[in-house]
Amino acid sequence: MAERIQISVRVNHTLFEREVESQLLLSDFLRHELELTGTHVGCEHGVCGACTVLLNGEAVRSCLMLAVQADGQEITTVEGMASPALAGALHPLQAAFKEAHGLQCGFCTPGFLMTLIPFLKNHPDPTEAEIRQALSGNICRCTGYQNIVKAVQLAAKRMAQSA
Repeated sequence: MAERIQISVRVNHTLFEREVESQLLLSDFLRHELELTGTHVGCEHGVCGACTVLLNGEAVRSCLMLAVQADGQEITTVEGMASPALAGALHPLQAAFKEAHGLQCGFCTPGFLMTLIPFLKNHPDPTEAEIRQALSGNICRCTGYQNIVKAVQLAAKRMAQSA
C-alpha cells in the first residue's frame, strides 16, 4: 500500500487540503480528486502539453509532477483563467481562440492556453516566430497551428490595448 501524505494546495484561488498517495500525479489529483477535468492527459510523458497548468505562475506539465510536490503551492488550471473580477467572461486569450478559430476538437486547447499565459506576460508584442517557438511544446493534431498563431496575435494586441 502506498504511503499517504497530507497536502495543502491552492488551486484557482481555493485552498484544498487532502491526504493523497505519495505517487499520485498532479494531473490525476486535479482531474480525479478535485474534478477539474479541463486539465487533459494525452501522452503521460510530458511531450504533448495537454496537461499544462500554472505552478506559481509558470507553465508545468502536471503529468510529470507528483501532487505532493505541489504542497504549499499555487496552481492555476484552465478553469481558473478568468479572474473573479471578469464575472464569468472569457479571458482575452480564450476569447481570441474562439474568434480566430484557434481550436477544433479542443483537446489540446487548455494546454495551449496555460502555456501562453506566461508567454504573453513575458512577450507582450511577440513575433510570429516567437509565437511558433512558444507553441512548439504543445501538440495539436487538428488545426495546423495557423489559426492558433492568429489567436495569439489577436490576444496580444487586445491585451496590450487594455493595459
